[in-house]
Amino acid sequence: MTNIGEEYTFLKINREHQLPDWANHDVVVQFFHETMKPWHDRREDIVHALDYAFSDAKGEGGFLMLAGRNDELVGALLMLNTGMKGYVPEHLLLFVSVDPNQRGSGLGTKIIRRSIVECKGDVKLHVEYENPAKRLYERLGFTSKYAEMRFTQ
Repeated sequence: MTNIGEEYTFLKINREHQLPDWANHDVVVQFFHETMKPWHDRREDIVHALDYAFSDAKGEGGFLMLAGRNDELVGALLMLNTGMKGYVPEHLLLFVSVDPNQRGSGLGTKIIRRSIVECKGDVKLHVEYENPAKRLYERLGFTSKYAEMRFTQ
């Protein structure tokens, strides 16, 4: 654990058994699901993403960065390894969220910066155009490179 300032404790988690009691698996899933609304994912998809991040299978893996305050989860970020390099960045910032009561405190900036430092290689993320967090990502140096297009079966 690392104390940044006096307010938050940041904890990088590489495997599920490293999760603290105040941010166990169910707490993290619920935190992402509730605090990312209306841009949230289904609980099952969050569980799958955590499994991928904690996997040691070739081309998988990643980490979970937790921000705690008084043994309470107030921020989290999930970074996945893509298994690629170059035209597809090495890392995908899949989820990042801050407790609504902590928004505007700079915690989102801190957790993203701290996580990028932990990465070797480039980082990409997907964000909806109307998501207000898009401005934060731009201030941190993220740029739009491609428009994502999907074909859904």
